[in-house]
Amino acid sequence: MSANMEKSVGSATLPELQEMAETRKLYLQRVTWVHHWTNGLFSFQIERPSGFRFRSGEFVMIGLKDGDRPLLRAYSIVSPNWEEHLEFFSVKVPEGPLTSRLQHLKVGDYLFLSRKPTGTLVIDALKPGQRLFMVGTGTGLAPFLSVLRDPETHDKFDEIIITHTVREEQELAYRDFLENEIHTDEIFGELLRDRFTYYPTVTRGNFKTRGRITDRIQDGDFANDLGLIGNRFNPQTARVMVCGSMAFNSDMSRMLTEHGLEEGSNSKPGSYVLERAFVG
Repeated sequence: MSANMEKSVGSATLPELQEMAETRKLYLQRVTWVHHWTNGLFSFQIERPSGFRFRSGEFVMIGLKDGDRPLLRAYSIVSPNWEEHLEFFSVKVPEGPLTSRLQHLKVGDYLFLSRKPTGTLVIDALKPGQRLFMVGTGTGLAPFLSVLRDPETHDKFDEIIITHTVREEQELAYRDFLENEIHTDEIFGELLRDRFTYYPTVTRGNFKTRGRITDRIQDGDFANDLGLIGNRFNPQTARVMVCGSMAFNSDMSRMLTEHGLEEGSNSKPGSYVLERAFVG
């Protein structure tokens, strides 16, 4: 064993972590990048295990050693399914069992990663449609960044709209990517030309689109801004992905049902899907 392999990682040596990962049938992957958006939000990347496959929009369990066991939580994968790394987007919860520790990640640290990704925020769970709406709050944006960069998404939908609601403007993580960088991408720049709309909303402070997305939908502001006919989601052509808090998901589900949309799943595709996995 080399000296580097014997080094301490937190309260355990790397061989100890590897043994725990093997016993629990988990991957142990190295952190390669960390970015702090605000005092309460950050993103990080880990090496992608050889042979690890997932559908864009799915989530996995990731975590750290906690005593004699791994402490794991569900995280949606930000990166698309063809990327060589795995990226995640997280809140910083001071008292959170995992996030209170994850926020201190540094390049070179190691994380546990489950071997089986899963989730309902995948285009396979949706019927064919014309417009794909991805409606999220906070870190609920994460899976949409993966779905947006999946070529299959662009084969199945003519138009894509991503909404992102946060409290303050500074919390609009990935804003520059969605407003500018994606449009200059050598592959997706052309695919998204005149077909992609990024629609951020902020609930505090001055901003061009202010308020909760649910309120803007109910008040008709959202439909007016996007030119939707009848101020409604058309159940024949609209397909919707929703990712946020439990209360937000419930509000959106009720609203979409009132518009005539039906919830879908991997076994029975529908006109909208919700993600029910949360981190803490």
